[in-house]
Amino acid sequence: MRSFLFVPADSERKLARAPQSDADAVILDLEDSVAPANRATARVRAREFLASTRSTPFQRWVRINPLVSGAALDDLGAVVAGRPDGILLPKCVPDDVRTLDHYLSAFETAAALPLGAIRITAIATETPAAVFAIGSYAGVSPRLAGITWGAEDLAACIGGSNRRADGRYDDVYRLARSLCLLAASAAGVAAIDTIYTDFRDEAGLAEECAAAKRSGFTGKMAIHPAQIAAINRAFKATEEELAWAQRVVALFAEHPDAGTVALDGKMVDRPHLILARRLLGVAAS
Repeated sequence: MRSFLFVPADSERKLARAPQSDADAVILDLEDSVAPANRATARVRAREFLASTRSTPFQRWVRINPLVSGAALDDLGAVVAGRPDGILLPKCVPDDVRTLDHYLSAFETAAALPLGAIRITAIATETPAAVFAIGSYAGVSPRLAGITWGAEDLAACIGGSNRRADGRYDDVYRLARSLCLLAASAAGVAAIDTIYTDFRDEAGLAEECAAAKRSGFTGKMAIHPAQIAAINRAFKATEEELAWAQRVVALFAEHPDAGTVALDGKMVDRPHLILARRLLGVAAS
């Protein structure tokens, strides 16, 4: 999946517009974009949205509140029976994913749903402690589908700005981004880039998407439907990339015992084969 659109679950207007966004996944937000006084309403509307969108081309995820908040179990109790595709877990460390796995199993059993059907994506850098723990996600749960990072909450914890004067991320946040990418790769799950907050700056968004794809991220979060087209374009494999990948896979199929093969005057080795298979897998997903 390339694009993940946050939608405040207490907003009827934004929920109604979400299916037309062309996002690969819609995230019903019960956390930061919903005031505590509106959480009960947001849970009801999230459950109604899930019930009315069971046959859709996009996936339906829910961002619950952090496990330490005391609100997460109420969130899960409201939405699990609606069969979301996944839960986005904020402000977490690896042990929180294990705990959420157990909670989901209990709620799935109570709702007579298949065990393990609901996946988890971890927002893994929103606190300083979480950044130090990010290397331990491998093997925490078979539900883990992705790892993403967040700069806004981390900046709030630290008490600084996450951007330099030129608009680029400062060093601490570049570190968090890099660690997210490495943690996802180590865990064998998707690496998803964080939001771009200025939804009117299409050029800046395109530049950030291109940089994220070059680094190895497979998709990006969005805060506005206007960002979806640019994200989808950026993370779609190009015809040239697919053609290269198909040629690499074909060459190694012809020479299964070779460690390297020649392609267009360059030596291609096994890491290139892994990249080629990944490109073809992303295109097929």
